[in-house]
Amino acid sequence: MEYMFMPLKRYFDFSGRSRRKEYWMFFLFYLAVYIVAGILDVQLGFATTTSTSEFTDTGASASFNMQGGILTTIVALAFLIPNIALAVRRMHDNDKSGWWILVPIYNIIVIWFMEGTRGPNRFGPDPKGAADAQQAFN
Repeated sequence: MEYMFMPLKRYFDFSGRSRRKEYWMFFLFYLAVYIVAGILDVQLGFATTTSTSEFTDTGASASFNMQGGILTTIVALAFLIPNIALAVRRMHDNDKSGWWILVPIYNIIVIWFMEGTRGPNRFGPDPKGAADAQQAFN
């Protein structure tokens, strides 16, 4: 649970390293908050929604479109800096410069899937504490 809120505590912290677990827990927290804000926007009349359905002899189709309102905009803006800072720290965990977040496909692979470098690197100690655990066994 602590990993969900860690990026908010480190709001403007672009240094150091962050684990995949921190990224995914924060992503789930952000997604839940964004969905709740979207539902509230619709219920309070702040969002624009359209839905269509069509039934013909050859098949059926349906579509739904929602344009977010003020609450989803506020949530997106409030989480923008922590998301960028977390992405930079994920790059640091893989011993890459934070500028690599500007390379779309590569940054997704690194941020979502790649495990960070084990032990300390030029951006700081291992967030998993692997070096500390290894020293305890020696």
